Amino acid sequence: MNGLPVIVNALGQLDNPNAPTSAEAAAHLNPSSDQLTIDARALADAHASGLTAVNITLGYTMGDLPPYEHTLREIDVWDAVIRDHPADLAKVRTVADVHRARADGRIGVIYGFQNAVAVGEDPARVATFAQAGVRVIQLTYNQANHIGDGSMAPANRGLTPFGHEVVAALNEHHVMVDLSHSGERTCLEAAKTSRQPVSVNHTGCRALTDLPRNKTDEELRLVASRGGFVGIYFMPFLSPTGHARAADVVEHIDHAVNVCGEDHVGIGTDGTITPVDDLDAYRTALAEHVGRRREAGVGAAGERADTYPFVVDLRGVDQFRELVRLLERRGYRSERIEKILGGNFLAYASRVWA
Repeated sequence: MNGLPVIVNALGQLDNPNAPTSAEAAAHLNPSSDQLTIDARALADAHASGLTAVNITLGYTMGDLPPYEHTLREIDVWDAVIRDHPADLAKVRTVADVHRARADGRIGVIYGFQNAVAVGEDPARVATFAQAGVRVIQLTYNQANHIGDGSMAPANRGLTPFGHEVVAALNEHHVMVDLSHSGERTCLEAAKTSRQPVSVNHTGCRALTDLPRNKTDEELRLVASRGGFVGIYFMPFLSPTGHARAADVVEHIDHAVNVCGEDHVGIGTDGTITPVDDLDAYRTALAEHVGRRREAGVGAAGERADTYPFVVDLRGVDQFRELVRLLERRGYRSERIEKILGGNFLAYASRVWA
């Protein structure tokens, strides 16, 4: 391919993980957005990578903070970040905003949640979030909530009655229903009940690696059959060893394409562009972080003290170029690669955000 096409990361981070504030925040279970370091290096690396837009995580995911109030504050934090970097960042509400940001040489920032707990008992809050620019709401994190079960919830319930109300509200306000981290029944029921296509913005394929954070072929096929989107992550859950490599990412993308079709698969790396520089120091901090997640009951099967939450040979500013190279070696033509890197996400977004 000559140059990079539109690249949309369906779940990622804008951060310099090597900065002291970010390194300290990473030790917490639920770091706040104002603890991230969106500095000159983070922005330069994002530009250099070819990134067009990224769905970032804001708001409540886990922990002791009041979910609704914390989430509203996080939206304000990100609004301020974008105002402070007008030449580099642009808030995304529509697909046109993504194309406009690219034409202007800016990176589109898509507001998304990784837990819908902030909705509380009032589905009308979905309207508040949508008006504030939130475009993606993931129903659950790993544990169960009052909407449905996460991937680590042993009961594997489906959507609760209130969960059905939340999905209906998300549909009404044209917000993506993201089923990443969800339990299998929650995923299947949400995909069936939603009037709009749904997504699994960052996952792997359970047929290749049998871990709860990955999706079964039944889930993948249903999401795709209803016009949805599946993003493959760059995470340890892609390998039974926990030490996923770039080749594993390609295998999971290929399997998802075979199950879903080439019009429904993309990437949601769940990571930064700027790489961790000192892996030895990071390894010590990671062991402590994984231990805290396990104690709090929010960890996932496959997380261990020695498993990096990224793919070592697919990170940094060349991660997307390297993925293109590997997909080309696999025999993927340029049109299919363009779909996977960003075209499919934008096509899906046009079906939901319109």
